[in-house]
Amino acid sequence: MLKRKTLFIINPISGGKKKDGVPELVKTHFKGDATIVFTTGVSHAHEVAAAAINEYDMVVAVGGDGTINEIASALVGSKTILGVVPCGSGNGLSRFLQIPMDTEAAIKNLNSGNIAMIDSARANGKPFFNMAGMGFDAHISEVFSHEKARGFITYVKSSLQEIVKYKPQDYHIEIDGKVYERRAFMLSFANSSQYGNNAHVSPQASVQDGLLDVCIIKPFPLYRFPELVVRMFNKTANKSSFVEIICGKHIVVKRKAKGPLHLDGEPEIAEAEVKVDILPASLNILVGGSFNNVA
Repeated sequence: MLKRKTLFIINPISGGKKKDGVPELVKTHFKGDATIVFTTGVSHAHEVAAAAINEYDMVVAVGGDGTINEIASALVGSKTILGVVPCGSGNGLSRFLQIPMDTEAAIKNLNSGNIAMIDSARANGKPFFNMAGMGFDAHISEVFSHEKARGFITYVKSSLQEIVKYKPQDYHIEIDGKVYERRAFMLSFANSSQYGNNAHVSPQASVQDGLLDVCIIKPFPLYRFPELVVRMFNKTANKSSFVEIICGKHIVVKRKAKGPLHLDGEPEIAEAEVKVDILPASLNILVGGSFNNVA
C-alpha cells in the first residue's frame, strides 16, 4: 500500500453525528501522512479541497453526500483521489460504492488500493455525483434542510407530512434528442442506484456506464405509497408500473415555473428549464473492497 499524503476534511454537523473522535481514529488506523481540517461553513470544504489538489495525493470527505459533493466538485478532472468516511443521513454514494458505514472500518479501508474511476454529472452546470432530482424529493430536501434534527427518522417524518398535500407536475423531457411529455410525482437523475439508506430508485444504475438513469415516478394513489417504498428497499422499483426509467447522456427538462432542485440531497431553487449531462470517467475515488469496479 502506498502511504499517500492525505487531507481529511471533516464536516462537524453532517448527519447530526459528533465527530470529535475522528482525528484519534485517523491517527490510530490510517497508515498515510494525514492532515485534518474541520469545516466552518458552506463552501469551506470545496475551497480547502481545491487548494489541496497539487499538495495532496488524496482528499477524504468525512460527512454525507452533501460534503462529498463539495469536495468532489473541486477534484473532478484531477488526478487527486477522493476518499470517503460516511457520516451523513443517507450516505447514498458511499453505500453504492460498498464503503463501510462504520467510521473505524471506513478509515481502515482508506489504506487499500481500491481506486475506481467513476462518472459525475451536472445540472445547469452544477455538479452532482450520486443523485439529483426535481419534484417531491427536491421538495422534501428543501423542507428537511430547515429541520433542526437530522437523520433518517426526521426525513421519514417530513416525507409523510408532505406527501398528502404534494401535487404532481407536468414535465417536458428531452433525452438525447427524444421528447417525452410526462406528468410526474418526481424526477430523479440517478448516477448511482440509490438515494441513501439503501432505498434504490434505479437498481440497474451504474456510476461507470457513461449514462444517467432518468427515473420518472408517475402519479400514484396514496395507498400504493408503501408498495413503492418496499420496492425501493428490495431493489424492484424498476418493475413498478408507476416507475419509468430512461437512460441518456444529455437531458433537458422544462416545467411551468422555477422550483426546487436537489443535488446530492442539497436543495436549491432552479429555473423552469434544467439541463443535465454526464461527465464520464471524471473522478478518482477510493471504493470498498466488494465494489465491482469495471474500469
